[in-house]
Amino acid sequence: MVGSVPLNLRTWAAPESVHPEQINRKCIDARGANWSEQDLGSQDLRNANLCRCDLRGCDLSRCQLEGTDLRLARFDHATTVPEGFDLFNSGAVGPGAKLNGAFLNNADLRGIDLRGAVLMGAYLSGADLSGALLDGVSLAGSDLRFAILRGAMCRATRFGTSQLDLADFRGADLQDAALDNVESIKGADFSHCSGLNEQITHLLNRSALELDHWNPLTRGTTRTSLESLRSPHS
Repeated sequence: MVGSVPLNLRTWAAPESVHPEQINRKCIDARGANWSEQDLGSQDLRNANLCRCDLRGCDLSRCQLEGTDLRLARFDHATTVPEGFDLFNSGAVGPGAKLNGAFLNNADLRGIDLRGAVLMGAYLSGADLSGALLDGVSLAGSDLRFAILRGAMCRATRFGTSQLDLADFRGADLQDAALDNVESIKGADFSHCSGLNEQITHLLNRSALELDHWNPLTRGTTRTSLESLRSPHS
């Protein structure tokens, strides 16, 4: 059974493979499907499960979205929704999203545009934010332990009192990022980061417990990753 609808294995398709033209009104389950750049016309998506669906560049402006589950669905500036529908508070992830305190542990957020979003107190432990756009985002009080931010754009990102234990910042752009009040950088790796400049000295003044913690993934310590960013003459 799927909900109250009997499951027919002959016609069943994995949710992530469902295309808009295959929608069955009896039970719409398109979790994890890629609907990017598609015009969905006037589809009735009421109470549909679109969790983790890729809706970037998608035209939903004529769809019915009452009760639609959009948790972790991806959207961007090109995504259109019906007038009056509050996409930013729907649980979907994208620019301007309101995700304070959201549970995003281990979420696949690679390359996602989160500019203008609010993620204070968000649970992002283990989340993959590789290549994500986080410029100017507030992450105060968030849990970023074991998070992957390789190559992420974190210019003027406000990390506040976030937890960065074993976070992977390799190659991230941290220009003007606020890291001075983070709770912990124990085991975090900052190798090949850009933009830290004078913050390197400040971060190297943190406790040895944090700086000398071994990161088993990147096979180094926080101290060595920060010291590698210093110019030979500093």
